[in-house]
Amino acid sequence: MTLVLLLLAAFFLGSIPTGLLITRARGIDIKKAGSGNIGATNVLRTTGKLPAFLTLIGDMAKGAAAVGIAKHYGLDIFWVGMTGFLAVAGHIFSVFLNFRGGKGVATALGVLLIYSPQTCLFTIIIWLMTVAIFRYSSLGALVSFALLPISIALLDSPEKLPFAVCVLALILLRHRENLQRLLTGTEARLGQRP
Repeated sequence: MTLVLLLLAAFFLGSIPTGLLITRARGIDIKKAGSGNIGATNVLRTTGKLPAFLTLIGDMAKGAAAVGIAKHYGLDIFWVGMTGFLAVAGHIFSVFLNFRGGKGVATALGVLLIYSPQTCLFTIIIWLMTVAIFRYSSLGALVSFALLPISIALLDSPEKLPFAVCVLALILLRHRENLQRLLTGTEARLGQRP
């Protein structure tokens, strides 16, 4: 019963629409601004750096908290990972937004921060390098998370691979439109309005 409650709590925690709450405090409905996404990149484009930073921290905190709670209750490595996965899934399929939400990148990084810190650092470095070179936030997410199963196997434990594969699948699913735009050259660069 404890396991089920923790998994449900992780999903609901991940569902909290941080970006929506922060931009609403500024009088902006982020779902109707820019790309309509509730994540930090769209908040940056439409509302500014501070709201974007707060959104990023808030979304990461959801994932970190879910995993931290699971570890506190003594779940094994697999179920801690699945708790983190459900926090990411909650962000993407938020119960507060009719099962729609963000892209899951910041929440996944928050999970990694607690679940596999060294992999988190590697993922952030790859994301930053990709964005610095190509100026596409979505490409940074796609490249860094495509490497997640490999990096987590090399830098941490193969026992954490189920989490890495499941999160990669979610990230790819949520970024499929971005991938199409990248291939056709119509994706907005970082700092550019979509």
